[in-house]
Amino acid sequence: MATTPSKLPYLSLFLLFVFAKSQPTSAIAPRFPSSILRPHNNLHSPAFISASLDANHNPQQLYREEFFTQVLDHFTYTPQSYQTFQQRYLVNDTYWGGAKNKAPIFVYTGNEGGIEWFARNTGFMFDVAPHFNALLVFIEHRFYGKSMPFGGDAKKAYKDATTLGYLSSTQALADFATLIVDLKKNLSAVDSPVVVFGGSYGGMLAAWFRLKYPHVAIGALASSAPILDFDDLTSPYSFASIVTHDFRSESESCYRVIKESYDLITHTATQSGGVEKLRSSFHLCKKEDVDSLSGWLDTAWIYTAMTDYPTPSNFLQPMPAYPVREMCRAMDDPKTGNDSFAKLFAAASVYYNHSGTAPACFGFGDDYYSEELGANGWNWQACTEMVMPQGASDEESMFPVSAWSFDNSSCDPIYNIFPRAHWITTHFGGHKIEQVLRRFGSNIIFFNGLRDPWSGGGVLHNISTTIVAIVAEKGAHHVDLRSATREDPEWLRDVRRSEIRIIGRWLARYYHHLAHPRPNHNKRRPRVHVY
Repeated sequence: MATTPSKLPYLSLFLLFVFAKSQPTSAIAPRFPSSILRPHNNLHSPAFISASLDANHNPQQLYREEFFTQVLDHFTYTPQSYQTFQQRYLVNDTYWGGAKNKAPIFVYTGNEGGIEWFARNTGFMFDVAPHFNALLVFIEHRFYGKSMPFGGDAKKAYKDATTLGYLSSTQALADFATLIVDLKKNLSAVDSPVVVFGGSYGGMLAAWFRLKYPHVAIGALASSAPILDFDDLTSPYSFASIVTHDFRSESESCYRVIKESYDLITHTATQSGGVEKLRSSFHLCKKEDVDSLSGWLDTAWIYTAMTDYPTPSNFLQPMPAYPVREMCRAMDDPKTGNDSFAKLFAAASVYYNHSGTAPACFGFGDDYYSEELGANGWNWQACTEMVMPQGASDEESMFPVSAWSFDNSSCDPIYNIFPRAHWITTHFGGHKIEQVLRRFGSNIIFFNGLRDPWSGGGVLHNISTTIVAIVAEKGAHHVDLRSATREDPEWLRDVRRSEIRIIGRWLARYYHHLAHPRPNHNKRRPRVHVY
């Protein structure tokens, strides 16, 4: 079978965003949420999300909003670099033991979106704050949410490369460091140790922050952080292969129906009355183009695989526990008979309409996710430094066969720039990571759930006694950072207990060294080498 090039699998780490100009030939290419088919309802409004993302915590009581005057450019000394913008951060000091007790500060390194979204979905930090008497701080990433340079005007900030050029991971890390140092001074808490947390892209930032700013943070919990998803470090087939395995492990027939659906949909659309049959079978509104149908289904399969949590969730959509299993059960239900379209729609409804509140038809339309989760900003990052070879599918994949191909044809007309495909590994490393980090790194936890498609690019083996990998066979995308519930399986409880124990060791070692400093060797006369 001939392969089709998957030209632009620029995937947002958090929501699998693919560049808006992705070609329809891409094997796994759900569009940005602004162009994903959605039911015409209010499930994506801020009010719904505030009320439902985390049932264990009231968003109004989680944090207070603060702002920090941040410099535009940390790395040059041109007149423009001294411009400033207001960077948002969220604070919860309910359980903080205070500066006098040198109580720790737990910082979340913000992702590609509004910081409130991530704060509400990182219940683990709120759960462990009482145990550690920790201050919680969630820092928003520049160019996302309310942390918008150039007067807080998103249109100006996203205008072109002259403004977007200040959006990068390195600038974001410098933002975090500057804010943390200033915050500690203002709180008279210079001796309070900092531990950084992050999930997905935020997890990558947390790991990189520990490596680049070890004097600011004593450790990092990097959950579902695919720091090896660059260059040739990870197979471009890994993402699709893991999604395929998730479904095939539940049901062979489920896998087969999805695999055969692409040709079936394409063939049906060319037949007399086929378009109407597709619209009717999938409850599409009359104005919608059925050419996007496969992308709509891809979105359901991929996002469900990413969020295959063992408990009900309201992360992207209201979802049942083990949603991939529920999808395959719906597909294999005898009620669907031999009707493949009925099977596919029943399965997709687990993602799109588990709440049962969807109206009569599904249609296109912008929704809250596009703005809240930073689609526009990630376009730029994907076209500059976050070049991740993902999206290829092999013969065994449930997606159409495709090959990875680096192509700048969609980025260049929009931004007039060329991606720096190797910059991440040049700046942060990645090649021979075990040898490199064993020599100088410490105090990083890498969590990965093997049912998460992004785990293929994660660190899955211990690097040293202090850079450890926690791997959960049944885990999904940063499931460890979600709030604990009574329904959590024992393996998930064990994961969190391990993380708490390791962080506790970091803090204990820090306090021990603080109380028993080593002799100041600088007072000794240095040895002089005379040649």
